[in-house]
Amino acid sequence: MQTELAELMARDRDALVKHWQEIFGQPPPLKCGTELVRQVLGWHMQVTRQGGLGKRDLARMKQAAKGRHSSRSVPTPGSQLVRLWQGRTHQVHVLDNGYRYDGRHWKSLSAIARAITGTPWSGPVFFGLKPTNTAKK
Repeated sequence: MQTELAELMARDRDALVKHWQEIFGQPPPLKCGTELVRQVLGWHMQVTRQGGLGKRDLARMKQAAKGRHSSRSVPTPGSQLVRLWQGRTHQVHVLDNGYRYDGRHWKSLSAIARAITGTPWSGPVFFGLKPTNTAKK
């Protein structure tokens, strides 16, 4: 790979543009400088040789590019959720098999939100893991 990178560094702009077209099926953007073209081609070479992102990471990137957050509203075990409600701070510890709040084991965030507020809340919404849907269609 070192030899290929050295060859890439030695190419002039015309050769880089031709190589870009071969890989991506179109020329680089008009205002894309030669050095950036080189970097992208080097990145592509590295991804091809060493592998790219996993399926999960690619899906998350695609969602982010579309302006969406992950549909997964369950945080990873070991995380802590904190919410201030009516002057009191509530801490929830995320476990492999549920949650720990107020010295007890809970199966759902919604049950914890209901215990805190006394009303039926969506746990992921209450703890800020999922946006509320306030927009009218």
